[in-house]
Amino acid sequence: MCNFRLTLLFHLLLTLFLHVQSLSQYGSTVEFLPGFDGPLPFYLETGYIGVGKSEEVQLFYYFVKSESDPRKDPLLLWLTGGPGCSSFTGLAYEVGPLAFGQKAYNGSLPILVSSPYSWTKFASVLFLEQPVNTGFSYATTSEAYMCTDLQACDQVYEFLRKWFINHPEFISNPFYVSGDSYSGITVPVIVQLISDGNEAGKEPLINLKGYSLGNPKTFPEESNYQIPYCHGMGLISDELFESLKETCKGEYRNIDPTNTLCSQNLKIFKKLVSGINDQQILEPFCGTDSEVHKPRQLTAGERRSLEEDLIFLKHDDFICHESHVATRKLSNYWANDLRVQEALHVRKGTIRRPWARCRQSIGGTTYTITFMNSIPYHVNLSSKGYRSLIYSGDHDMVVPFQSTQTWIKYLNYSIIDDWRPWTIDGQVAGYTRSFSNHMTFATVKGAGHTAPEYKREESFHMFKRWIAQQPL
Repeated sequence: MCNFRLTLLFHLLLTLFLHVQSLSQYGSTVEFLPGFDGPLPFYLETGYIGVGKSEEVQLFYYFVKSESDPRKDPLLLWLTGGPGCSSFTGLAYEVGPLAFGQKAYNGSLPILVSSPYSWTKFASVLFLEQPVNTGFSYATTSEAYMCTDLQACDQVYEFLRKWFINHPEFISNPFYVSGDSYSGITVPVIVQLISDGNEAGKEPLINLKGYSLGNPKTFPEESNYQIPYCHGMGLISDELFESLKETCKGEYRNIDPTNTLCSQNLKIFKKLVSGINDQQILEPFCGTDSEVHKPRQLTAGERRSLEEDLIFLKHDDFICHESHVATRKLSNYWANDLRVQEALHVRKGTIRRPWARCRQSIGGTTYTITFMNSIPYHVNLSSKGYRSLIYSGDHDMVVPFQSTQTWIKYLNYSIIDDWRPWTIDGQVAGYTRSFSNHMTFATVKGAGHTAPEYKREESFHMFKRWIAQQPL
């Protein structure tokens, strides 16, 4: 009798364990977040989905339902670039419903507020932490932390298929993939994988409609456009620009070591722009918020001093207190707070080192880049008729708008809506042009490398019009 009861108890516990595991696959609802006053005014779900043969890679996600009609509104997958930048960047700095209510760290837990320009006003957004070792995503084996860019794209596609199985109510919603910066390399690959999977009949079939990219890395030669961009923006003289063109022949990346004149001109150029913030040339140059700055984990009673946080600033350079770099650093303090991780349902013991908004060390260590040209994917996706929005913050020196225009012209599709301004409340917000392959190009006036971070309102209206298939 005793053995029977033990056996019954074992089966009951096993059933309960499997039930809990099953529920965890569907994610967990988050109603309150430390730093945010009151309950969240939107639906937030976080969770993990395992990918790989033994699900050794556990990808973390934030999912926010549309605040309009989530049953019918588009569903958007957001992939932050890097590689190695957390999708929390999209959630709190670019297109999501959250924003930091302060610009610099003051010693206490950073404050979060609602963003009035969240893309979740009209679309559901799935913010995915990828590749593995980004944000709260992790692996269960050391080997699983190693992957190539193409393997990471495969993992995103596997994640999506499993996520839709767990969320069948969204399978019929129009689906788009979006991102910016380095995501310009991976997003077209992922869209291609989804398209190929649909054509092959892989279940569940995803209702793929298109993709959008901001200031996207696309091909290796785009760095050659930085010098023409700097000349057009008045950062270098006419004489230096003409000399660079003549001596370097338009190739500024792989320089012939015997071409001393080109090398000398490039040295002058680099010195002239060394004090420029290349992500937004009008912003102050205040260093970086990458993992060079490594906050330790904070307990509820611990606080880091303001002086320690501002060590990256020059003694007299207080303008950096108001910079985007200072605001980005807030995420490190917020996400490393143990109360935050508990609220987000982060699995204890899975983060091997302090959370960082961007793990720049991923490239070349655990993440291997095998290609840097996504133009062939754009060619193929254009032939299949998918919609696309390609936009450029026009004050970005990292991926200048000229380089983006160049590869779009290479696709050689006819113009159906020629270059014109697009406006908000009667004011010019940028310029746009549309092509016969269902591709729209737009500039966002005054925006930097991550356009929605610098111009949230303008980016909100741009994307809202585009996804509703209205002219910008």
